[in-house]
Amino acid sequence: MFQASHFSYFRRSGFASIFLLVFLLAISLAAQQPGPPSAAPAASNPAPPAKQEPAPAAPKAGDNSELSMHDNPATFKVRVNLVLVRVVVRDSQGRVIPNLRKEDFNLADNRKPQTISTFGIETPGSHATPIAASSSAEASPEAIEKGAPGKVLPQRFVAMMFDDIHLTMQDAVFARDSATRFFGAMTPADRVAIYTTSGQVSEEFTSDQAILKKTLNGIISRPPAGAAFHSCPEVNYYQADLIENKRDSQALAVATEEALQCAFSGDSRQYTTAQSMAEAEAVRTLTLGDTQTEYAFRHMEDVMRRLAGMPGQRVMMFVSPGFLTTTLQTEMSDMMDRAIRAGIVINTVDARGLFAPEVLGDISDPPVDTIKTTGYKSSYRVQSELAQGDALAELADGTGGTWFHNRNDVDEGMRQAGAAPAVTYLLGFSPQNLKIDGRYHLLKVTLANKQKGSIQARRGYFAPRTLKDPVESAKQEIQEAIFSQEEILDLPLELHTQFFKKDAAEAKLAVLSHLDLKSFRFRKADGRHVDDVTVATAIFDENGNYITGGEKIVQMKLLDATYDRLSKPGITVKSSFDVKPGSYLVRQVVRDAEGTQMAARNGAVTIPY
Repeated sequence: MFQASHFSYFRRSGFASIFLLVFLLAISLAAQQPGPPSAAPAASNPAPPAKQEPAPAAPKAGDNSELSMHDNPATFKVRVNLVLVRVVVRDSQGRVIPNLRKEDFNLADNRKPQTISTFGIETPGSHATPIAASSSAEASPEAIEKGAPGKVLPQRFVAMMFDDIHLTMQDAVFARDSATRFFGAMTPADRVAIYTTSGQVSEEFTSDQAILKKTLNGIISRPPAGAAFHSCPEVNYYQADLIENKRDSQALAVATEEALQCAFSGDSRQYTTAQSMAEAEAVRTLTLGDTQTEYAFRHMEDVMRRLAGMPGQRVMMFVSPGFLTTTLQTEMSDMMDRAIRAGIVINTVDARGLFAPEVLGDISDPPVDTIKTTGYKSSYRVQSELAQGDALAELADGTGGTWFHNRNDVDEGMRQAGAAPAVTYLLGFSPQNLKIDGRYHLLKVTLANKQKGSIQARRGYFAPRTLKDPVESAKQEIQEAIFSQEEILDLPLELHTQFFKKDAAEAKLAVLSHLDLKSFRFRKADGRHVDDVTVATAIFDENGNYITGGEKIVQMKLLDATYDRLSKPGITVKSSFDVKPGSYLVRQVVRDAEGTQMAARNGAVTIPY
C-alpha cells in the first residue's frame, strides 16, 4: 500500500490479530485489555480513562451477517479527478490577508469558470500535534493523574536543497554562509535536512546544528561532465533552445557566423559547413542542458518523496541561481502537483543575490565574440540570465511559496523561506469535460466582489494522458493522507492509544480506532449493508522518521438486524505494534470503499524508558 524511498514500510508482523476469523472476537479482546487508553490528539495533560464501549452481542442463530477483518485488497471506487490550487493572498504592503472564504475566490480553467468544490485554510499551526506523557496500561491511578513532563515532537520539516549542478563556486560559498546563519532561528520543534541536486551531499532531518553546519561544508559547484570550456562556436543553453526548439533563424545565423570566424577565418565558402557546426553545437548544448535539468528534477522528486513522509508542516527551501526548463514544462507541472498534494510549500532563493546581467560575459572567462555577433550574443546572455529565474518563480508561485531574489540579504531570505506563509488557501475543483489528452490548461485565480490583493497561485496544469486505475488511486489517496498531518473529518473517527511495557527495552503500542457506522455510505445488496473499510496506521519517531505501521481491511456484509445492533455502539479496530521506549506520533487514516469518504487523526504517545 505505502511506497516511498529512504525508509522501510509496514512490517506485517507488527500488528496483532490480523487473521481473526470473527471480527466480534477482536472487539471483545480489545475491551478486555486493562488500563485507560489516552485520547488523541494528546492534550497538555494525560487524558482521563476513556469509556469502554460495550461489545456488541454475538450474532443470533440464523443471523449469517459477515463482519471480517483481514489484509486482502478491497474493491475501491475512485474519487472524481480533483485539481488542487494553493493560493496566498497579500495586500499592497506584502502582508498575507487572512479570513477569506470560498466565496471570495473565482477560479477559471482555460478561461472557463469552475466551481470550487473543496476549500481549506492552512496556517503554520494547522497541523500542530502537541504531545504529553502517556501512561502505561499497568500504571496506578495516582501516576496517571500526576503525569510526567512531555517532549516536543517536530512540527516543521525544512528540506534545504542546494542546486550544486547550476551553482557557481562563488554562489555556493555565498549560500553556505547565509545558510549557517539560518540555523540560529531553529526552534525545538524544527527539523532540517540538507540535500543537493547532484545527490553528492545528503543529511537527513535533525535538530543538531553542529551536524548541519558540518554538512554545509560539502556544498560546492558540481557542474556535469561534458561542459566545454570554449567551443567553436560558443552556444549557450538559451541560444540553443532558440535554434532547436523555436527554430529561430537569427539565432542560427549568429552561431553560423561565429563558427565561420573561429573555424574558417571568415571564409564564406565554408558557410554550409559552419552552419552544420552551429547546429551540431546547439544540439550538444541543448542535450547537455536538458540532461542537467532532468537530473536536478529527479533529485528534487526524491527529496519531495522524503519530505512527503514527514508528519508535520513541510517546506522545501530550494537555493539555486535558476535554470531554463525549455521542453521540461510537463515535468515541472507534475512536480508542483505532487508538492501540492503532499502539502509541500516550495520557497526558492536566488543564490546570485542582488545581481546585474553580465552584458559582456564573465570577465574571468571572456567569451569569444566577433564584431558581427557581439550585440546578439550579449542579448542572449542577458535574456538567459533573466529567464533563469522564471523556473524559481514558477515553483514558488505554484506551491504557495515565495521567490526571494535580487537581494543581498540571502540569510534573511532563507529565514523567511524556512517558514510557510501565515495563511494559505487550498482550492480544489473537478474540471468539467476534462479530456484525457495531456494538454496544458491555464489557471487563473481572482478575488470576487472587486476585492484588492495580489494573488500567488499556480499558473496551470497538464491534463492526464491516461485514466487512473481506481484501486491504485485509492491506494495513493490513503498513502498521501497517512503521510500528512491534516485531520480529515469526512467520517467520525475516535483514536485512542495505550502501551504495555514488556521490559526496559521493549513495549507494545496498541492503537484503538472507534468507528461510528451511522456515517458510512453502505451499499444495499441482497438484503445486506455492504462496505469495505481500510484502516491504515503509521508510527513516526520524534524526528518524524517512519518506524512501523500496517493496514487492516474490514469487510462488512450486514443484515438489517445486525446493522441496527452495531449502528449505535459502532465498532472498534485494534492494531498493535512492537516499539521501543520513546516519543511517537501516531497517524491513522480510514477510507470506505462505497462512499469514498476518509477520516484521518493524529495521536501522540510517550513511552518512558
